[in-house]
Amino acid sequence: MADPRDHDFETVLYRHVTPDIVRVSMNRVETRNSQNTQLTYDLNAAFDRANADDQVKVIILAGEGPHFSSGHDMKGGPRAFQGVGTWQNYGAKGAEGPMAVEEEIYLQMCRRWRNIPKPMLAEVQGACIAGGLMLAWVCDIIVASDDARFRDLVVGWGIPGVEFFGHPWELGHRRAREVLYTGDWFTAQEAHQWGMVNHVVPRAELRQYTEEMAKKIADKPLFGLKLTKEAINQTLDAQGQWSAMQTVFVMHTLAHTHWREVNGNGAALYQGESAPKAPGRS
Repeated sequence: MADPRDHDFETVLYRHVTPDIVRVSMNRVETRNSQNTQLTYDLNAAFDRANADDQVKVIILAGEGPHFSSGHDMKGGPRAFQGVGTWQNYGAKGAEGPMAVEEEIYLQMCRRWRNIPKPMLAEVQGACIAGGLMLAWVCDIIVASDDARFRDLVVGWGIPGVEFFGHPWELGHRRAREVLYTGDWFTAQEAHQWGMVNHVVPRAELRQYTEEMAKKIADKPLFGLKLTKEAINQTLDAQGQWSAMQTVFVMHTLAHTHWREVNGNGAALYQGESAPKAPGRS
């Protein structure tokens, strides 16, 4: 029986697994759950809804269809930013507008989700590319199907990784360098070996496995879960994670500005997260 608190957003499904576990599912299957601004704000609204519900203890983030997320949907060029609070600044000369937009919808939004005081589990299948990595990384635990694969290819655009720069913490600095420098895919099994993924399970068992883990977590008192999550997040911050991310975001913005100047066309950057071409290559 459906929970009366279930809800449909334009691009996100909000469903209760149990009264205290919520599944938030990206539902842009036709675009492999690529992230436009509607999806970003729908996710934020869904997470707010779960956080405000005192009965909810655990949030599962999933993607409908064969793939978790193909990354940021920039095929519409700057129009993809319409509806963002800082959209009116996008036309500002230089880096000001684009920086304000990306800081709002990527860096700060991911930071906000990472700090939601309730445990979050990412349920990842199929492709998880660039911006999709950020969605998985904001979660406390990542469970991946055995056919899941991951990639951050934005160095091909001259950019030092995605906006929420978690690579050295998620992969270790040696693997982070390899993943970023090459832009190659890495498998769920490799991600597990490197420490980014908690568990790898057969695709057919992914949902059940994730929900069973969520039930184990939901057995704990909510305040204890909140304090434990805060303790771990504060430890990462004390190690410099957030300060480093803020610094790298400035580099990310510089790289965007450089690319636009060198290529003479800012829109050349925003063509979706398919394989990019480096300047001067066919």
